[in-house]
Amino acid sequence: MRVSVQSMGFPATPALIDHADRRLRFVLTRHSDRVQRVAVRLGDENGPRGGVDKFCQIQVYLVDAHVAFVRDIGTDLYDVIERATDRAGRAVVKHLDQSRMGRRTAHNKVTQPPPHAFDDATYPTQFKGENT
Repeated sequence: MRVSVQSMGFPATPALIDHADRRLRFVLTRHSDRVQRVAVRLGDENGPRGGVDKFCQIQVYLVDAHVAFVRDIGTDLYDVIERATDRAGRAVVKHLDQSRMGRRTAHNKVTQPPPHAFDDATYPTQFKGENT
């Protein structure tokens, strides 16, 4: 799994890059075999106008699934990275589940009713053909 961290509008410190890399690897370890690469962009929402809003944008490129995209904004960039990586982990699980379900339903076009759908206990006696 390749992780690339870019900063936009300010120089990223090695500690900040290391923090983003460690958090992503921790959150995505379970599904690292399904992750091709991760792109992280860090920046200042307001740009040169000033302000305290920093953002973290994460794109996780998955094997045989859609790209998971997460964006978070806040004042402390370390906290923003924490929240964004947690959300990215949940988004990856969601995308992988959706792609797994899509493959499962594509292979099983004919759906069978559950075995208990026609139990005698679920239908009144008038529907079983008996006269009342």
